[in-house]
Amino acid sequence: MGEVNSFIQSVPLEYFIILSTILFCLGVLGVLIRKNAIIILGCVELMLNSVNLLLAAFSAYKGDAHGQLLVFFIMVVAAAEVAVGLAIIAMMYRNTKSVDVSIFNKLRG
Repeated sequence: MGEVNSFIQSVPLEYFIILSTILFCLGVLGVLIRKNAIIILGCVELMLNSVNLLLAAFSAYKGDAHGQLLVFFIMVVAAAEVAVGLAIIAMMYRNTKSVDVSIFNKLRG
């Protein structure tokens, strides 16, 4: 474990912050711009994984495993979110034969 931490610490922390920020911004843009429900779900996962990357990097730099434990729990929540999201998308496709989220405007009273 010490070799991995020393390898991660050899990369400047700013690189992890920049990469995580870029990934998070791409995920936000994908959620705001795209209309396909599957792509929106993928963009939400991209945002969660960018936060996981940052937490793991900070944890490795600090030399504490608490951040990596939090990353594990976020991954469990993300897996549950994907399962629920895909079930909703499957029901949406079954009823409307489309995964375009603009169809949900019809749900307004």
